[in-house]
Amino acid sequence: MPIQRLKLIVAYRGTAYHGWQQQAIPGTWKGPRPVEGHGLPTVQEILSRKIGEIVRHPVTVVGASRTDAGVHAKGQLAHFDTDKPQIPADGLRRAINHQLPEDILIRSIEPAPDSFNAIGSTLSKRYQYLIWNAPDRQVFFPELAWHRWQELDREAMKRAAALFIGEHDFASFATPGHKRITTVRTIYDCSVSWRGPRVVLAVEGNGFLWNMVRIMIGTLVEVGLKRYPPEQITEMIQACDRRAAGPTAPPHGLYLQWVKSSWQ
Repeated sequence: MPIQRLKLIVAYRGTAYHGWQQQAIPGTWKGPRPVEGHGLPTVQEILSRKIGEIVRHPVTVVGASRTDAGVHAKGQLAHFDTDKPQIPADGLRRAINHQLPEDILIRSIEPAPDSFNAIGSTLSKRYQYLIWNAPDRQVFFPELAWHRWQELDREAMKRAAALFIGEHDFASFATPGHKRITTVRTIYDCSVSWRGPRVVLAVEGNGFLWNMVRIMIGTLVEVGLKRYPPEQITEMIQACDRRAAGPTAPPHGLYLQWVKSSWQ
């Protein structure tokens, strides 16, 4: 049978999952025991298993971004291969969504050429980070935004964010142990916007290091709290030392907004 590659756009709430990447159960695991043959609850594991049940053969879903535990996605780019090319794409999408838990949704499925790869075809990614900046915490979606009760100097954050734009060595903004050959990345946009108590920080780049966006966000919040002047961002970048930058923001405010690929 001919093999068809299918491109997916997936949205998910990451609260209940150990990130995107499929993981075996570690010997130190103390939580509820997954069903025999299942790994830890991750988005990739559940998608691969549910899609496999629909197309009736084993499936591995490949994602463009390995989002961490608790991180969400509005537009994760992914692909998988199937020997059931005769199934209409939208009918397949509806069938899979019917089987998925309510916090994972396939937004679109479309045929793609064999040369398309969710990782290798990625050109840029855009993340958003949501902060609830108000004296009282948000009780309706506390797991979807970082509550900061102190008043933030948003104009200072905006000036600091602009200094991230461009090609830089981001070693100061990566968790040690990332195992990347180079820590040089290009940031196309880094911006701060707000509407009432909602503060949204957006970062677009050609790639990101381990926890890079969350460290950038944590550092920008420190600027907003007036613990660093905006201009110190440049010094932090030049230091190429994780100790020079601010703390890592928690995962639950972070969203993978979209992934741009060479095949759209």
